[in-house]
Amino acid sequence: MKAIIFGVANERSLAWAIAQNLHQQSFELAFTYGSPNLERRVMPLAESVGSKIVLPCDVYKNEEMDAVTAKISETWGTLDCLVHSVAMADRTDLEGRFVDTSLAGFQLAMNISVYSLLALTKRFEPMLEKSGNGSVLTLSYYGAQKVVPNYNVMGVAKAALESSVRYLAYDLGPKKIRVNAISAGPVKTLAASGIRDFRAQLEGAGQRTPLRENIDGADVGALAGFLASPAARHITGSTMYVDSGANIMGSF
Repeated sequence: MKAIIFGVANERSLAWAIAQNLHQQSFELAFTYGSPNLERRVMPLAESVGSKIVLPCDVYKNEEMDAVTAKISETWGTLDCLVHSVAMADRTDLEGRFVDTSLAGFQLAMNISVYSLLALTKRFEPMLEKSGNGSVLTLSYYGAQKVVPNYNVMGVAKAALESSVRYLAYDLGPKKIRVNAISAGPVKTLAASGIRDFRAQLEGAGQRTPLRENIDGADVGALAGFLASPAARHITGSTMYVDSGANIMGSF
């Protein structure tokens, strides 16, 4: 089985946790990095799981997405799993009031965090169809459903992402391509560091869950590994939570 991972930034990335789980399931893996300064972080991680394909891919650039698609098509010809762990917002739009979000900031968050899922899925659709059980996975957060202070435009983008999952699942279902989102509880990652007061939120989050503890990347990896496997062949269009039950709780 073969999977391509978009969005690894370092060893704490949820995308890396997913990659590790897929590697344990004997997936052959390909990786991309979003900017030149990330190459030195991603390359040794990819090598540690035996990956022979590590490519630049800024999802804002059609030519780079096209180049990655062509390389995977030429090398593998088929694809079992596409992991989309790509999100971005202007840091200034994660502070203050959501109503003050700039047009440029709104478009940036939507293009990188949401439209990139459509753009990549469209490109890899023929290869995913060939697998007979293709799986597309993306990462969301509870801020898509409820207001999380300082999440702002990213919450709106994640809501659009979850809706996109449902529409993509409908479109691609006849080709036996499944599309799902994982809504993870708070985890200390490079992306999370851009949210103001995140550390304080993380410290108290675990005690407000039914299980009285936070999750870690391995929990996300385990769920992703299940969703990518034949055991989940009839699960599509879903947003599945791995958050120690936080999503069932009211504020208290």
